[in-house]
Amino acid sequence: MDGAGGPGEGPAQEALQSLSRRLQVQEKEMELVKAALAEALRLLRLQAPPNSLQDPGAPAPTRDSPAAPPGLPPTCSPSLVSRGTQTETEVEMQPSPGPPGLSNGPPAPQGGSEEPSGTQSEGGGSSSSGSPGPPGILRLVQPPQRADTPRRNSSSSSSPSERPRQKLSRKAASSANLLLRSGSTESRGGKDPLSSPGGPGSRRSNYNLEGISVKMFLRGRPITMYIPSGIRSLEELPSGPPPETLSLDWVYGYRGRDSRSNLFVLRSGEVVYFIACVVVLYRPEGGPGGPGGGGQRHYRGHTDCVRCLAVHPDGVRVASGQTAGVDKDGKPLQPVVHVWDSETLLKLQEIGLGAFERGVGALAFSVADQGAFLCVVDDSNEHMLSVWDCSRGTKLAEIKSTNDSVLAVGFSPRDSSCIVTSGKSHVHFWNWSGGAGVPGNGTLTRKQGVFGKYKKPKFVPCFVFLPDGDILTGDSEGNILTWGRSLSDARTPGRGGAKETYGIVAQAHAHEGSIFALCLRRDGTVLSGGGRDRRLVQWGPGLVALREAEIPEHFGAVRAIAEGLGSELLVGTTKNALLRGDLAQGFSPVIQGHTDELWGLCTHPFQNRFLTCGHDRQLCLWDGEGHALAWSIDLKETGLCADFHPSGAVVAVGLNTGRWLVLDTETREIVSDVTDGNEQLSVVRYSPDGLYLAIGSHDNMIYIYSVSSEGAKSSRFGRCVGHSSFITHLDWSKDGNFIMSNSGDYEILYWDVAGGCKLLRNRYESRDREWATYTCVLGFHVYVPVRARQGSEPRVRRPRQPRDQRPVHARRLAPHLAGRQGRQHLPVASAGRWGRGAGARHALSNPLPVPRLLSRCLTAAGGEPPALRRGPAHPKPPGPGADFSSTSRHSRSRVSLEGANGTPAHTVETRWLSRAAPAWALTPAAC
Repeated sequence: MDGAGGPGEGPAQEALQSLSRRLQVQEKEMELVKAALAEALRLLRLQAPPNSLQDPGAPAPTRDSPAAPPGLPPTCSPSLVSRGTQTETEVEMQPSPGPPGLSNGPPAPQGGSEEPSGTQSEGGGSSSSGSPGPPGILRLVQPPQRADTPRRNSSSSSSPSERPRQKLSRKAASSANLLLRSGSTESRGGKDPLSSPGGPGSRRSNYNLEGISVKMFLRGRPITMYIPSGIRSLEELPSGPPPETLSLDWVYGYRGRDSRSNLFVLRSGEVVYFIACVVVLYRPEGGPGGPGGGGQRHYRGHTDCVRCLAVHPDGVRVASGQTAGVDKDGKPLQPVVHVWDSETLLKLQEIGLGAFERGVGALAFSVADQGAFLCVVDDSNEHMLSVWDCSRGTKLAEIKSTNDSVLAVGFSPRDSSCIVTSGKSHVHFWNWSGGAGVPGNGTLTRKQGVFGKYKKPKFVPCFVFLPDGDILTGDSEGNILTWGRSLSDARTPGRGGAKETYGIVAQAHAHEGSIFALCLRRDGTVLSGGGRDRRLVQWGPGLVALREAEIPEHFGAVRAIAEGLGSELLVGTTKNALLRGDLAQGFSPVIQGHTDELWGLCTHPFQNRFLTCGHDRQLCLWDGEGHALAWSIDLKETGLCADFHPSGAVVAVGLNTGRWLVLDTETREIVSDVTDGNEQLSVVRYSPDGLYLAIGSHDNMIYIYSVSSEGAKSSRFGRCVGHSSFITHLDWSKDGNFIMSNSGDYEILYWDVAGGCKLLRNRYESRDREWATYTCVLGFHVYVPVRARQGSEPRVRRPRQPRDQRPVHARRLAPHLAGRQGRQHLPVASAGRWGRGAGARHALSNPLPVPRLLSRCLTAAGGEPPALRRGPAHPKPPGPGADFSSTSRHSRSRVSLEGANGTPAHTVETRWLSRAAPAWALTPAAC
């Protein structure tokens, strides 16, 4: 069968899904083991006598310790602190007050250039403990060696029964040291001790001086973030959600590459199709969007990818089936069928929750009895066929259909007791008897279609019922077969028996390659869509070809056909395009998208345009006003990241081979082609003044280029070397002189670019620096959302702060690691789990990592399936259903917030770009 979406990929997909599930289980087991080990070490330290863990030569702590100096928390005193380690370190408190505005004592100038408490910097350097540091912090001092001091752990001070426990405690402490040394640079060398205690992998209590820093743990590794000096208390930060809410307004993309039965026309004239977790109702004419497209509405009740659709005979009700998945907490989401009203977008019935396995592969309404019944085929190994009462949601009959793939199912329009299924090398005719209205009391009997003298095809992807009761099937050999009943069968009265036994009565070779779609028109003719030859053919009685048209190659093969108003046809293609036209005048695209995962996204600095790139090697510029593709070029390689020059004249694109290109946005010509290393590039970013270009690579380096001629010319300026893992995110400061970067092992490093790409080892001094963007996932500005789940990997790229810094930029959209999107005030620093106690307003979206948020217009793109979406941000809650719906859990995405000529950000637009991977965009009202 032609096309990447053929059912032959089923076993491979099942194997990959099985391996993915096993990997997730193993990761969870490792997390549990780490947590259990940390808890065991903690209990051992609690059970051991305090003096048993102290070095024999260390002085004993005194009860009468002096009071804590001003500016320090009452929990931290200058007394010695006993730790669960073999070598004791004395902890002294500097008596100087804390930073201005944070201590209870009189303000004093901040001194020293070292990080608090002699911490080792992120770049691997360490500061001397004897050097002066920021006021009001800890200093580690080694006690003098006293040879004449008696051993406190000698036999005279402990009973024989306590000695094994003391030895065990020392061994446990040594194991804890080993665990800590195995972490990232954040957890080596005992650096950044100013933090809250706890967390997996911690070997001792960590101290958090109030107003200095906060700490969280990711996969057992401590991440320290310093609080800006202007924030006196975390409680002073806004805790409630911002007043704006998000609603979906536009979706770009169509899932045609790997799905079928996904394009229908409703009674209202709206075209209904699905992509990821959203079912789109598109009106080709009228509504917002200008000449490039009409209006859209969206059903967002699903929690995972929609895989099939069926329209009720009344043309109003729609059934949509989703696949299995997992929610944000890792709990399984069961496949289910939603029956909903296309006029009100309200769910009428939820069918089969817990009855299907893996997903819903095909479904159809009955026709002869006005849609009273619904037949469903799931994606289990046996491909269970079931019949349901639509009004009650009860199952009337169920049977194992076949172990081979089932691609299509349908009721006979003349008799609801006849059901047909087709798929891999089979056509089955089912007779449903009894049980109407009696749950589980019906029976289904199968009669297999016999090909006889005709060649048995590998796949039968589609079929259609003719008005006279015959059936036409399209197969992978390009043949259309006519299945009819014998005379004896036709004379058999009543239901049951052999009445619906079919045999092949005619064959016509229609296409080169597979036939993916058949459509019965209102005038009785039949349309067939070919795969390899991309032809659309109209057939008359006796399978006589009447007219044909060829779909342009860059749109792909025909995947689905729907008859619109009058002679208008709508065609979905395997390259994720939705075409509109007729056989005489040809077809033009109304919806387009990428054909593989999206990775790169950037927005134009002052126009309502954005650019995307991905694994399909296409670089696409999109017009946000016309909802259309402005232009696209073939990169020949996978594009992973992109960024516009502040002038908008050029755009830089990073590829997976270490190459990066600079293209003129008007002529589409490549003005620069440079290679840095042989690893993929993960982020490219121009400085706010446009004088520098930073390129983050998987070779652990950030390459800096000086830029001139509005981005057309560039020359190597230097390299930022110091990360121990690949670069994931970077942001420029407002003055364009400094960079903040994150890496794959959760490092936060700061760089002085103007000073020669030097690593700033004292991260404490960068706490008040103002940044032009906030895309890094680690930092005080995203403290709460990232620590939403202990030990989860921060794959989400956080919002990018708008360039023009209008008041709306004080608010942020913080996508959750598993697809939840919440709007909170920036910075987000309140305690508690993400969305709990942080005063967030939530919107369910793709369970995908969201990488970027640029200026005024939020745009997200990426993963499986590729798509983009739009919607308005309301000053007040717009009522139920205004938030985003869930989408594919396997997607990665890019988010961007763009501005347009200073217009207030009142519109949020979401565009879906391609294969089924979603992407969204928030745009201003001018969009």
